[in-house]
This record gives sequence, C-alpha cells and structure tokens, in this order.
Amino acid sequence: MSKFDQAKLVMKARKLQKELQNEIIVVEAGEGAVSVEISGEQKIKKINIDPEYVDLDDIGQLEGWVEEAVKEAINQSQKLAAEKMQPLMGSLGNLGL
Repeated sequence: MSKFDQAKLVMKARKLQKELQNEIIVVEAGEGAVSVEISGEQKIKKINIDPEYVDLDDIGQLEGWVEEAVKEAINQSQKLAAEKMQPLMGSLGNLGL
C-alpha cells in the first residue's frame, strides 16, 4: 500500500471518528422513566430520570431501569461503531494488520 493510500485511510478513520462523535443514540427504559443519550464513541452524554415514574420506596426499580438503559445504549453504540468501521477494516487488511 502506497503512502498516499495510507494517508487516505488515516483521513477516512478521522472522518469516521468525527461521525461517531456526532452520532447520538437515545435509549429509554421503564416506559420512558429513564433515558440515556450516548455518542457513537460510547460516551454517555446525558441521563434523564422522569420524577413522575420514581417510587422512592422502590429505588431498586429505578436502579434497574438506569442499568438497563445504560447497557442497551452501550450495546447500540458498539453496533453503530462496528457497522461504520466495517468498510475501513477491510482496508486495514491491506496493510497486513
């Protein structure tokens, strides 16, 4: 692979990284009680809890919803990153990686 091809590959990787930074996934749990916003880079941007759904006598339920929403948000962001990286990974194979 020529240096020009390698430079193009690096530019594609940087573009992909920027796209993933700007991609926001929103996941809800507990019928909207909890929502999590995560970037395509798997960085949590925001967690929102609707107080109308919160039962202070059952904080365990709220904790479960938060855990469920965060796990699903991470899962979806990993899938998004994998889908976007797939074409790039084929090009990396040409480098012997």
